[in-house]
Amino acid sequence: MTQENAVPMPGPGTVLSVNLSPKKTMRKARGTEASLVFDRGFENDAHAGDWHRQVSLLAQESIDTMVAKGLDVGPGDFAENITTRGIDLLALPVGSVLRIGDGAVIEISQIGKVCHAKCAIYYQAGDCVMPREGLFGVVREAADVKVGDTVEVLSLGDGTCDRTPQEAIDEFARERAAEAAKEKK
Repeated sequence: MTQENAVPMPGPGTVLSVNLSPKKTMRKARGTEASLVFDRGFENDAHAGDWHRQVSLLAQESIDTMVAKGLDVGPGDFAENITTRGIDLLALPVGSVLRIGDGAVIEISQIGKVCHAKCAIYYQAGDCVMPREGLFGVVREAADVKVGDTVEVLSLGDGTCDRTPQEAIDEFARERAAEAAKEKK
């Protein structure tokens, strides 16, 4: 690839909020700092574990879309671990690698998610951005993450992550196809 054809790296951005919860399916409490554990996620967060969605990210710009629809929502309300500002998360393909702060490294393992049970936000607004605009990742290098940290793209992915199971890829593809068919009607 020549220099003229190179894809520009998005960002950098900033960590606006670090959010944790003791249980899944609930809004996360906003915080200022938390510790990432290698190949697990945030210490003391319900979503941490041995799987491909250890950490979730959502842009404040996506939250602002819901605020414009009249919702009183903010960082953590979509159950995201890291709320960012100033980086185009949606421009990052699966496999992209991010450095957060001085030492944390996350690889994007999934973009969006299948929402099996509609959340309270969906019922309030008729929509929710997390299933389409939330990113999920695996922790490649552990470190503390804090408000104000820089979010930098180290490399753009090729659309794959070795931690993302084929079943998750297939389920997501079926959900997107069903949504597209519904929109055509």
